[in-house]
Amino acid sequence: MRKLGLIGGMSWVSTRTYYSYINSRVQARRDRRSSAPMLIDSLDFSELYALQAQDDWDRATSKLIESAQRLEQAGAGALIIGANSMHRVYDRVAESVSVPILHIADCVGKKMVDDGITNAAVIGTSNVMTESFFRQRLVAHGIDLLPPEMDNVQELDRIIYEELMVGKATRDAQRKLKTMITVKEQEGAKAIVLACTELEQIVDVDANVLPIYDTTHIHAMRAAEWILGQD
Repeated sequence: MRKLGLIGGMSWVSTRTYYSYINSRVQARRDRRSSAPMLIDSLDFSELYALQAQDDWDRATSKLIESAQRLEQAGAGALIIGANSMHRVYDRVAESVSVPILHIADCVGKKMVDDGITNAAVIGTSNVMTESFFRQRLVAHGIDLLPPEMDNVQELDRIIYEELMVGKATRDAQRKLKTMITVKEQEGAKAIVLACTELEQIVDVDANVLPIYDTTHIHAMRAAEWILGQD
């Protein structure tokens, strides 16, 4: 098996989810005693969140570049960034290392195309929903995206940053996400891209009116396949 590097801590909750998903996949594909060879550099998200709030993406990029280089120097043969929102700086981080970084939106886009999905809505943090860095990657795979519902953006950020990132999943948040997904189905979406690594805590991917493409799970499965030698 090959050794993967994970830039984590964004949040620790999602890093735990990545670790669980990746190891479960490796164990299922090999044997019950197997575990994934991984290096994890867990960053302090409070620092990154403060920089993001200040719109200081240069310093945030520097922190991810330093993390990527540490992981490469420690022997990782490929990397993943364990957060949708921090893929905003993917290009600069990828240029700073000689090993590949598996882009979360490319993994999702390929899965959707394989499933015959060509129309979807994105639900996630405000920058993922409204900026081009994530959306354009999906569009490049031939996925038409509904425009974001701006009334939901602030509420989603509150749920994600104030609740889910500290491991708090409430029934109220579950109901709100269920309503958002139902409205998107009524607006014509054929699938939902769950583009926040913490949202799986409050969205049941198997009990909604639309197919749910959980970016965390898809990204982690692709990472596990890379570990197992599937390019």
